[in-house]
Amino acid sequence: MKPIISASELVSESNGSRPPVLLDVRWTLGGPPGRPEYEAGHLPGAVYVDLDTELAGPPGSGGRHPLPDVTAFGAAMRRAGVSADTPVVVYDGGLGWGAARAWWLLRWAGHPDVRVLDGGLAAWTGELSKDVPEPAPGDFEPRPGALGLLDADGAAALARSGVLLDARAAERYRGDVEPIDRVGGHIPGALSAPTTENVAADGRFLPAEALAARFAALGATEGTEVGVYCGSGVSGAHEVLALTLAGLPAALYAGSWSEWSADPARPVATGPDPQ
Repeated sequence: MKPIISASELVSESNGSRPPVLLDVRWTLGGPPGRPEYEAGHLPGAVYVDLDTELAGPPGSGGRHPLPDVTAFGAAMRRAGVSADTPVVVYDGGLGWGAARAWWLLRWAGHPDVRVLDGGLAAWTGELSKDVPEPAPGDFEPRPGALGLLDADGAAALARSGVLLDARAAERYRGDVEPIDRVGGHIPGALSAPTTENVAADGRFLPAEALAARFAALGATEGTEVGVYCGSGVSGAHEVLALTLAGLPAALYAGSWSEWSADPARPVATGPDPQ
């Protein structure tokens, strides 16, 4: 199943026999909470999901956005009306990172039908609603393992045996700047692949052929084992989504740089050279 949906396709499906559950996952790195934006106007019927508290566990040694407790995540999704046999469409303010995190978690937890609204809220031309719905509880029960997941050791090994992509901005990869974490740089052997280069100026994903060409230039081709990390496992999920569009399965290192760099014993590479 294609992991994205256009605004026009969403209108059609919402008026069809199996309307999707809509999840609003507006979130910005270092920005204000998305709930006020949701209450000011959202897609009709959409339920707000908080990335920091419902799509992540408490920050700590596992990174700024470690995976949430599976039981708590399942309860949050059921409260939002998610059922195992109901399509789900997730969206955010347009950057795509928050929506991709929700997409990845639901797919990793075994939900078979989850898509991201391509271009996010900015692509929506219909009316918005201020009504906060109270959906009937869903029945979704997480069964983790449907998508690839890496820990720190696995990411380090993959950087040597396959292709490990760093989805952060190039200047953070090089270590020129590091506004958040303990130290700048990248995992030795990882390749710089900013996730912002997977989308056009309007925030929509590039065509699958263009994405496949981009990743092929980085060595990620069919049959190659591919992994992705970022700062805390959010924008990295967006890169996994782009790889999926290109027909390339990829594992996510959920702890990402915020976990890796927190341990002074782990090696750090700087500059444009992967090593």
